[in-house]
Amino acid sequence: TRNLNNPDLPSPYPAGAQLFFRAVTAIHESTFALKVAFVLCEFGIVFVLLDILRIGGRSSHLVLAFAWNPLLAIEVAGSGHIDILGALLLVISVAALARHWRAIAAVTFGLAVAVKFLPIVLLPLYWKRVRIRDAALAVLAVVLMYLPFLNHGRIPIGSLGAYVQGFRFNDPMFAALDEVAPPQLLAGLAVLVGLVTATWQRNHTRQKTLTTPRLRRVFKISDFAWPMAATLLFAPVVFPWYLLWLLPFLTSSSTLPIIVWTVSIIPTYIMWHFRMLGRPWGALPAWVMVVEYGCMAVTGIVMGLSRSCEPDNAAL
Repeated sequence: TRNLNNPDLPSPYPAGAQLFFRAVTAIHESTFALKVAFVLCEFGIVFVLLDILRIGGRSSHLVLAFAWNPLLAIEVAGSGHIDILGALLLVISVAALARHWRAIAAVTFGLAVAVKFLPIVLLPLYWKRVRIRDAALAVLAVVLMYLPFLNHGRIPIGSLGAYVQGFRFNDPMFAALDEVAPPQLLAGLAVLVGLVTATWQRNHTRQKTLTTPRLRRVFKISDFAWPMAATLLFAPVVFPWYLLWLLPFLTSSSTLPIIVWTVSIIPTYIMWHFRMLGRPWGALPAWVMVVEYGCMAVTGIVMGLSRSCEPDNAAL
């Protein structure tokens, strides 16, 4: 905490992230200890993904799409970002859904949201897949985590408001809309886009399960990638490590534009290089954003023109 970028602001992280930080630093207060913990989370995702692929009857080699992604080495062992913990909890939740362990699925989803709020847009994917009592149990788990942080009966949100109001990075869509609407409204729009995408994914998969007997009662793990990606595309800040949430779910051809994004976002690191040279933090060079989002867009266009789509028998 002594070398934070913005020491004058309270932490924007939710209770789950704060408690994890506290647990690890209670053992050893160092960035190395946190990185070790995050690498263990990475290994955990590999094992859970193998289980999900096995349940779906898919090749275990697909786990390499996650394990060999360069963002893992950079942002987990290299930089040590908490997002990998949230991704682990979310993958456990998806694995529990696949096994119809609904209470575990709901609680681990709640814990993932308590690490960072991004996966909240996946709520429609849990509709009718978990029971009301399972959802209540998840809410209770999150509430219990927030109890130590209550301030005169109020839940602190840290610098979340300042984050939405003034932090900007790698945000072409948000920047364009920021000219005509307040940032709070645009942040809400980003969440809405994710929720709508998740609802569409849910209904689309449901239609397939009704028309294809082999898909009955089965969902696609790739459904969990696009809602979060859609929200990030409209977000005020898109740091490379935010994409760690998406990596475990990039196991089908339908997610190829996102797979490309996890690589095309790498040129944004030039901003950290500029900072090391003593330059002030600012907007990314135009060519960086052209490369990043251009590669993603071209991939999507080529897929659309070739009508490349996921085979109906690719369940998970």
